[in-house]
Parts: sequence; structure tokens; C-alpha cells
Amino acid sequence: MKMKYEGIMALLNLISSFAFILLTFFCLQSLRLDRYISSQRQRNFSFLIILISVAIGYACSSFFIDFINNVRNLSYLL
Repeated sequence: MKMKYEGIMALLNLISSFAFILLTFFCLQSLRLDRYISSQRQRNFSFLIILISVAIGYACSSFFIDFINNVRNLSYLL
């Protein structure tokens, strides 16, 4: 039973991470910051957007997973 729970939590963690990273990536792209970058640096800027998306998406996902775990652990308080 515990192994199945751990597997479900791992799957939820992966899905959450990818979802938040994609959401962050699309939000950053919608800001259209690339118009302020010269054409020679567009490739580097695209890579920077990807790295920022991963960092912010991972942080949001970690918060979401921690929140779920904390709500689940509230039952031990009673």
C-alpha cells in the first residue's frame, strides 16, 4: 500500500513540475521581452527564458506539492 502511495505521489510530482514549467514558459513568452533584445542575442535569450521557466516552475510546483502534503498531514494533529 505504501509503495503504491509513493508511486502516485511521484507521478503527481512529475505532472505538477511539467505543468508549472510549461505554464511559466508560456507566461514569459507572452510578455514579448524578445523585442528588447538584439537579433544577435536572440538564441541566448531563448535559452535564458527556458532556464527561468524551469526555476520558477519548479519553485511553484514544490510549493504546490508541499501544500498538499501539509494539508494531508493536518489529520495527525487531531
